[in-house]
Amino acid sequence: VQLQASGGGLVPAGGSLRVSCRASGDTLRMYAVGWFRQRPGKEREFVAAMPRSNGRTYKADSVKGRFTISRDDAKSTVYLQMNNLKPEDTAVYYCAAVYGAYYADSFYVDGSEYDHWGQGTQVTVSS
Repeated sequence: VQLQASGGGLVPAGGSLRVSCRASGDTLRMYAVGWFRQRPGKEREFVAAMPRSNGRTYKADSVKGRFTISRDDAKSTVYLQMNNLKPEDTAVYYCAAVYGAYYADSFYVDGSEYDHWGQGTQVTVSS
């Protein structure tokens, strides 16, 4: 499966943004999907994951209550709705996918477990 992220941009602190990730080449419903980000000068970090549609979601503590991951398998698209954005959310956001969706909880937050990655989309939050 190939992934194409889009929707990044510049937004003021407290604002909202939705980034999308369109999948092609295979049936998205067979994949667990996740969002990761890399902030300036930092290592890549987990943001959110959703193994199956209408299923459980996983989120980093830093984004709980502000970010929501969702997926529309009919449109082969994964979304990350980001509300109440903070300057520290400034990062390149990457979508990722891995085939299958019945793994231990710790699997989904580990970027090394995902083998398909999009090219990233820049999100900049101004203070």
